[in-house]
Amino acid sequence: MKPKASRKTPSSPLIGAHMSIAGGVALAIDRALSVHATAMQIFVKSNMQWFAAAPFTQAELKAFHEHPRRGEVRSVFGHSGYMINLAAANPEFAEKSRRALAEELLRADQLGLPFLVLHPGAHMGAGEAEGLAKIVAGLDAVFEKLPKVKTRVALETTAGQGSSLGHTFEQLAWILKHAAQPNRLCVCVDTAHLFAAGYDISTEAGARETFERFEEIVGLKHLVALHCNDSKTGLGSRVDRHEHLGKGKIGLAPFEFLMRDPRFVAIPKVLETPKGKDLAEDRENLAVLRELAK
Repeated sequence: MKPKASRKTPSSPLIGAHMSIAGGVALAIDRALSVHATAMQIFVKSNMQWFAAAPFTQAELKAFHEHPRRGEVRSVFGHSGYMINLAAANPEFAEKSRRALAEELLRADQLGLPFLVLHPGAHMGAGEAEGLAKIVAGLDAVFEKLPKVKTRVALETTAGQGSSLGHTFEQLAWILKHAAQPNRLCVCVDTAHLFAAGYDISTEAGARETFERFEEIVGLKHLVALHCNDSKTGLGSRVDRHEHLGKGKIGLAPFEFLMRDPRFVAIPKVLETPKGKDLAEDRENLAVLRELAK
């Protein structure tokens, strides 16, 4: 069933946050609505387990798809579990990662999610070239196994912590170029990760230049989501630590740029910042984004 028409005006910014699915995936919609979000990201199962405890029941899927206010959250997409590593050097671990990704794509497809955000992987000492090749091989194998699944994989920019890949635009472009089914891939940019990876987006000029480089190397046509996070760590630290907007090392300049540049109006912008159960921090950060959009 198609979501009901949104009550939000077309001019309302497409912003939100990562929401918990505790108690049932449909409850994530209620949580998003409680902070007046028009977009949200969810896990499609426990993010710290390899596989789901059980398949979605028909009742769970119906509650999600037929939620009376589902249409107000105009963009909903998924994020894969953190244990998946398609670049793993250990064959058993790599195969487990492929099976886990396949399961999550199936679950995301059942929810009608357009894409599932994925950290590309970490080469664990094998080297960048071998790691990238393993990521492509893993994606190819998963997509071949799931020919009817419509949910795409959105490769996320990473901070480059440890041996993580995806911290340069060139690495993402290489994956897109060499994948057997590149039409099933897209990209999610995380601002905190960009900064930690060495892209100086702390000024409007720096943010503009960074996204011009992204356009030249990867292509803005591949960009489907933005994670709007400030960073607790400095430029080029390659340490992934998120902070509330305007309270970290980045500042508000790139978020004002992203909220006002017409190229990003249709791109959902979600928070992955620390928060408590009452979601007060999400309300505060989303208020900052709304103010910057004016």
